[in-house]
Amino acid sequence: MTKQARHTKTKRYGMVIDLDRCTGCGACMVACYAENNVPFRKDESDKMLSLNWLRVFKVDNGKPFPDTEICYIPKPCMQCDGRHMEGHSPCVSVCPAVATDYDEPTGVVSQIYTRCFGCRYCMAACPYHARKFNWWDPVWPADMEKYLNPDVSARMRGVVEKCSFCYHRYQKARDSAYVEGRDEIAENEYQPACAEACPTRAITFGDLLNPEHEVYELSRSKKAFRLLEKLKTNPKVYYLTAKNWVRRKADNYLEGESPADRKPAHKAETASH
Repeated sequence: MTKQARHTKTKRYGMVIDLDRCTGCGACMVACYAENNVPFRKDESDKMLSLNWLRVFKVDNGKPFPDTEICYIPKPCMQCDGRHMEGHSPCVSVCPAVATDYDEPTGVVSQIYTRCFGCRYCMAACPYHARKFNWWDPVWPADMEKYLNPDVSARMRGVVEKCSFCYHRYQKARDSAYVEGRDEIAENEYQPACAEACPTRAITFGDLLNPEHEVYELSRSKKAFRLLEKLKTNPKVYYLTAKNWVRRKADNYLEGESPADRKPAHKAETASH
């Protein structure tokens, strides 16, 4: 008899983005659009109305030439773990329709479009502005429907969209492991489109609780930090940089604070297998 996969171990899928490697090319954004059937408008000049699940921000150190330094910060959904590691991110806590939920086995915050009625409480609650409201029904150029990803549903207008760490890829990898009688999936079997597309390998993805995954060590690096850690949302997206000014801008320190005052980021990611 074929052994059935149980997937009993607790996982916390997350990513580590090396800002010192990122060139701001935008390949991750393009891959996200294509993989998740994210629609685009004829006029994309107004970025406030764009439905991009992943954005790359450009920041500088505020100094004039020749001392100017530039850094690019890719920002997907932070997949927050909540204040007390109870599995409730800010958006999950406020959704009246349970259209957004927290998946305990993986730690991924989902978005169920057929439940969403567009109240946008989640957008108000998210401190990272990671959610986008779809104001229009998607219109695809002629014959482009043939190139849509069949594993991801196309969304109607009036719902909120966001990054899901390409969760459909996890489902396919899990199903393949189940058919083969394996309990677990390998690190390379589940990778989101942005991590695959990055030409400089600035994005690393995996299980933050698995010592065999690369993100386990990277998230515990002395160069690692997370956005707005003082809010205690415990995001599962970590950033790496050797530039102190980037850490201060991205982490939004209060006046008088210093990096030495901040507790190591990895201490917030503790859970038993």
